Amino acid sequence: MQMGTIINIVVIALFAWFVYSRLKPVKGLRNLNAQEFHNEMKKPGKPILIDVREPGEFKGGFIAGARNIPLSQMPSLLSEIPKDQPVLLYCRSGMRSKSAAKMLLKNGHKELGHLQGGLGAWNGKLSRK
Repeated sequence: MQMGTIINIVVIALFAWFVYSRLKPVKGLRNLNAQEFHNEMKKPGKPILIDVREPGEFKGGFIAGARNIPLSQMPSLLSEIPKDQPVLLYCRSGMRSKSAAKMLLKNGHKELGHLQGGLGAWNGKLSRK
């Protein structure tokens, strides 16, 4: 086999692994569509709503009641998120909220949901700062 062919195979395998690792379901995380997410927000014992986008994105529009904890700051702020309450996460597309959920699960959080498709899938109103 030629060296170029081997390199191509390795690159394709790494790319496939990267895509799979991003898209595979996260065990313990509920993927919620916009309606399910809205229904969860209204449940008694209101869940903690966390927007994991960066502050500039958050200022442009967010779901009312959300707290902005950017994914980049999540590791240092994990202790501020109670483990005994449900947590709902969202971002722009759903990728960062899945990453945040993985951190929360490793930290002992049990009841987690995220807005599948992120704000791109949200059809409700957005608040602005």
